[in-house]
Amino acid sequence: MARNKVTVIGAGNVGATTAQRIAEASLADVVLVDIVEGLPQGKGLDLAEAAPMIGHDARILGTNDYADTAGSDIVVVTSGLARQPGMSRDDLLAKNAGIVRSVVEQAVRHSPHAILIVVTNPLDAMCQVAFAEAKLPRERVIGMAGVLDSARFRTFLAWELGVSVRDVTGFVLGGHGDQMVPVTSYTNVAGIPITDLIGEERLAEIVQRTRDGGAEVVKLLKSGSAYYAPSASVAEMVDSIVHDQKRVLPCAAYLTGEFGLNGIFMGVPCRLGAGGLEEIIKLNLTDDEQAQLNRSAEAVRELVGIMGL
Repeated sequence: MARNKVTVIGAGNVGATTAQRIAEASLADVVLVDIVEGLPQGKGLDLAEAAPMIGHDARILGTNDYADTAGSDIVVVTSGLARQPGMSRDDLLAKNAGIVRSVVEQAVRHSPHAILIVVTNPLDAMCQVAFAEAKLPRERVIGMAGVLDSARFRTFLAWELGVSVRDVTGFVLGGHGDQMVPVTSYTNVAGIPITDLIGEERLAEIVQRTRDGGAEVVKLLKSGSAYYAPSASVAEMVDSIVHDQKRVLPCAAYLTGEFGLNGIFMGVPCRLGAGGLEEIIKLNLTDDEQAQLNRSAEAVRELVGIMGL
């Protein structure tokens, strides 16, 4: 049986580490594409030469030519400028919108049946750009943000309680930015509500640290942004799609009335399978959580409005 084929656009830290995780988990053959000559080829060759030690047979090809991506099952878009210290996600808007338009147009031309996973920031707005450019059904354009934000939330909660991260279930919904909504009413440790285990004030501090998660890493690194956790988040989504696992993961999806929101991409619980987005799972949010989600939606709409989409 032929292996799945995943194209990763952008051979920077996020893209290259995503390619590594996908190949080393034997999820698919990987094509790593970048505009810089030699960069994807060098990283692709280096990754391929690690295969004998890791023990996988996935093929990894680095290229500048989108013709090599033809027939991809999934296309992961990581290309764009990374956020620098002091730079807001909004500062990235115009530059990254142009990049995303260009790469999506080329990728979809060669792989018209692919599922797009968008990673470029500002995430929700870039999903809208990709969706408009690709002209694909909403099932096949999804954004990676909620998986990452939820992982950060779960990490901080596990540290706080001294428990395994595997026993912490938590959802972060809304836009991937300062307005994200960690849904504490659906967060638990092995089924025990988080509000039974952590006081309101301390929980609010952890929620705020989650919102600042990306900025915290940027500040510490001083140049560049996070890539280990983002690439692991993409790999989890790819795994659910290529193996048709039907995982329920928080992803940015195009809403058509769900959660009372329409016509924008927002982080919501998504069932991911072979068809891409197979269902958006409805939650009964508290009034406060719904109000936060609405505020988050307004922030996303503002960005989309700036781009004239």
